[in-house]
Amino acid sequence: MRTVLILGGTGEARRLAEALTGGCRVISSLAGRVADPALPPGEVRVGGFGGPAGLASYVRAEAVDVVVDATHPFAAGMSASAAAAGVPLVVLRRPGWVAGEGDEWHRVQDLDAAAAFIAASPYERVFLTTGRQGLGAFAALTDRWFLVRSVDPVAPPHPPRLESILDRGPFTVDGETALLTSYDIQLLVTKDSGGPMTAAKLDAARSLRLPVLMVDRPPVTPGVPVVASVTDALTHLRGLGIS
Repeated sequence: MRTVLILGGTGEARRLAEALTGGCRVISSLAGRVADPALPPGEVRVGGFGGPAGLASYVRAEAVDVVVDATHPFAAGMSASAAAAGVPLVVLRRPGWVAGEGDEWHRVQDLDAAAAFIAASPYERVFLTTGRQGLGAFAALTDRWFLVRSVDPVAPPHPPRLESILDRGPFTVDGETALLTSYDIQLLVTKDSGGPMTAAKLDAARSLRLPVLMVDRPPVTPGVPVVASVTDALTHLRGLGIS
């Protein structure tokens, strides 16, 4: 039986594990950054590998035939490790968001650039939906107020003027509109994660004519095949003899 290692706790990763279970051995690897993750079927391991060498060692020990990188689009470190694992790799990335009519989007390369944009802007009340891991990039912005939403509690370093709410998507447009209005938000900051799970905030921002600061995704390792859906991933795996 062939062995597939799926990296990531995304919805796409779980659906791929469900589709593959029964036809091959499926191992899903979760980073362990969320306290109560939704577990996929099949074998599950939690925690890091210790870098590229650690992942390559694990792949050899478990006789992994194919690695599917279905991590969050911003998990650049894991993607780089997967590319060096020494077995066939395919990256499963949902399409990014696209600005529509009525949107005022500003794109930046990374979180440091996002912090610089805010520092130079007139916006004083900012909704950060970039995840708790990168809050340190905004810690020096002492003259701005931030609302942060995350699944688990935030920890330093983070901006001193901060209010944190704990919640997990999917979210509704009505709920996001009410949130942006009640906190008098002037700027929405988000990563280009794509997908419907958290897209409602963008619709709400459009309806309220709020500007959006969109952090672009890091590039995928050159030469690695990329697919946009679970269906496409299954097609690619069948071409490698996995079904």
